[in-house]
Amino acid sequence: MPDISVNILIGGEAGQGLVTVGDFLAKALVRAGYEIVVTQDYMSRIRGGHNTYAVRVSPDPVFAPREGVDILVALDAASYPLHRDQLSERAVVLVDEALGEAAAGPRTLLVPFKALCPKPIFENMAALGVLCSLLCLDAAWIEKIIHDTFAKKGEEMVAANRKVFADAMAWTAEQQVSFTCIAPAVNTGKRIMLNGNEAIALGAMAAGVNFCSFYPMTPGTSVALTLAAKGQKMGVVVEQAEDEIAAVNMAIGASFTGATALVPTSGGGFALMVEGISLSGMIETPVVVVVAMRPGPATGLPTRTEQADLNLVLYAGHGEFPRAIFAPGTVEQCFHLTHAAVHIAEKYQSPVFVLTDQFLADSYRGVVPFDLAALPAVARPGTAHDGPGVYERYAVTDSGVSPRLIPGFGDSLVVADSDEHTADGHITEDLGVRVTMQDKRSRKMAGLLADAVPPELHGDPSSDVLLACWGTTRGAALEAAALLRESGTSCAVLHFSQVYPLVPGQFLPLLEKAPRAVMVEGNSTGQLARLIRQETGFVFAHHILRYDGLPLTARYILDRLGSKRP
Repeated sequence: MPDISVNILIGGEAGQGLVTVGDFLAKALVRAGYEIVVTQDYMSRIRGGHNTYAVRVSPDPVFAPREGVDILVALDAASYPLHRDQLSERAVVLVDEALGEAAAGPRTLLVPFKALCPKPIFENMAALGVLCSLLCLDAAWIEKIIHDTFAKKGEEMVAANRKVFADAMAWTAEQQVSFTCIAPAVNTGKRIMLNGNEAIALGAMAAGVNFCSFYPMTPGTSVALTLAAKGQKMGVVVEQAEDEIAAVNMAIGASFTGATALVPTSGGGFALMVEGISLSGMIETPVVVVVAMRPGPATGLPTRTEQADLNLVLYAGHGEFPRAIFAPGTVEQCFHLTHAAVHIAEKYQSPVFVLTDQFLADSYRGVVPFDLAALPAVARPGTAHDGPGVYERYAVTDSGVSPRLIPGFGDSLVVADSDEHTADGHITEDLGVRVTMQDKRSRKMAGLLADAVPPELHGDPSSDVLLACWGTTRGAALEAAALLRESGTSCAVLHFSQVYPLVPGQFLPLLEKAPRAVMVEGNSTGQLARLIRQETGFVFAHHILRYDGLPLTARYILDRLGSKRP
């Protein structure tokens, strides 16, 4: 099938309002029934630099960004020269006429922003008017969003914004510019617009998270900000700590006393938390850590995307203790896997991780509202000892999971110690007890393996090409596979949304059967491919790796398959 999507790129400096234009447009498109993928690319500065907000829109499902630009909104003089090589054959460029022809190229619409706007602050409304006219999008969708956004500032502000928007639409209709209207939307169901981090926060609240401690670090911060903004009515406490070490220890302390705790961060912040993660493993106190990945080492590219922290999270913490690592590939998975992460952490009394990245953290999609009533129950600690004998916090059990009580409730004494300890929680240097307790903790791995989320297979398992991927590479791999099938090459996708622990029986037969198995990752060393080799012995003969700070696309994958296609 031909790609009928329209790719809109809004370019400008930080502080010019491009996010406002993009957010309004994306929300209107979702409400109108379209499918979207939003990609935000921004430099690490408050003002200036070159930022972009891309909206890929289609009446059909779309899963990933794409390279070709169909409409370029150039809010500054640098946008056209920077992106002209990306323009498609039908592209239209919108440029402020004040910037002049120097910032313009062929099929350019010079927009008289000064004439359309009584004040520069309204220029984003004018840009929206031009865009909606070109797309043939019903003005009512934007007008409703204008009202919802500005009503608190008074009807005069609402009317002023609506007038600029309407004047821009009318002006565009009079211009001699041809752009094929976007095909009508077919989705009439109710949906909400969410990005990955917002969905993580909602999934956490749905699972009962009521404590979040964090130190701000892009791109993980908005998880905490969403919890602060949306969780107040649900009794969620959000604490900005003085540093990442304090943040993780606050969460562990809150969890010990009965809270359900979550910590959002990024790789550099998580590096400071590893001693706390080891503490969680030793005292068997659950905590969920969201690691929103960005390129390193060190500060790296702080506002770009990558999948290079799998090894960091997998091996973080001294000593040996069980853990689970989830890697959502969609906004919906961000919600459901965060909910699952809370349950697994509470059930097995271990640290559990959710790995996302800047691309998905900031990428908006249209999502069907979540059915909260259908969510499975989440494990909770007890408040009173109802078994025989004296309560032992670290009682030796066949499953490795000991009865966990909240201290301060009932008559039982709840003791925790970061040193090796006896079954009742007191410090010990008895080496026999050490072996017993380490074996007890390790037995939780059997339960974690039994509860592991299997990878999803999309397509015919007997295909010539099998694209294996994890986390946010899912969309690009699915679109690449579809294009390969259209060209006559059978292709399937195997997507891992849980990357540890791995259950070989869930995927190894598929990999061994595939004539050509290709691992697609957003890092330079093939971290999941190496983990699969370590766990199963299977070696991927082909890798497609991206680590330039940009998200994977279908075209990037196909270009690197190249002549190696069967």
